[in-house]
Amino acid sequence: MGGNIKTVIHEHDHTAARDVLGVEVVIEIPPEMLDGLISRLSERGITILRLGEEKMGYSQSVILIGHLVHTDLGDTVDRIDKTGFAEVTHMSLSMPGINERTSAQFIIKALTRDHMQQALFILRDVAEQKDFLLIEPLEF
Repeated sequence: MGGNIKTVIHEHDHTAARDVLGVEVVIEIPPEMLDGLISRLSERGITILRLGEEKMGYSQSVILIGHLVHTDLGDTVDRIDKTGFAEVTHMSLSMPGINERTSAQFIIKALTRDHMQQALFILRDVAEQKDFLLIEPLEF
């Protein structure tokens, strides 16, 4: 269809019906080809839940470990989101016990590489203030 598949993400959801698998696919496609792609996917029984234009060009995955929920997880996310140039677009949380440390994978997207660096600086500051361990990849 003249497009380019950039990303495919899926997680096994044990609560979903056995014949259903949620998949996120990021496709770069010329706007004039989009309607044809949607038709072809629909013909094959594929349901599109969300369709939109990607405005954030850089993506970074980080892990935070600590008492994330008890130290206002919403505040941690808001500090990135309120910048206007970066946002937390996905979060996967693991809570082993009520008094145990929580771990979370955050996917942060930003407009530019410099904006990503600024968002990571903010997250490092939050981690220091809230006594979190921040694990970040060496490169993005």
